Amino acid sequence: MIELVVAGAAALVGHWKSKKFVGRRLRYTKVVEKPAVGMGLAAGTVTALAAAPIVAVLGVPAAALIVGAGVGTGVAAGIKQARKGGPSEDWS
Repeated sequence: MIELVVAGAAALVGHWKSKKFVGRRLRYTKVVEKPAVGMGLAAGTVTALAAAPIVAVLGVPAAALIVGAGVGTGVAAGIKQARKGGPSEDWS
């Protein structure tokens, strides 16, 4: 159970950080012209694959999917935010 809590916390941090990065740093690139869902899905898949060997030690294969979903939704939200041109929150 504690593993899923840690994975959920990592997913929240991954969502927040990826949204912030995409919204601030990639605002003026061609990335924001692509569909947000496709880019978010790609980023989430890559993150899940990269996290799989790490979370295999925990014995909870769903943890990699949870973290990947957090990063993927963060990328999609950051792209939408960059398209709107709205201010990004500054929670540094």
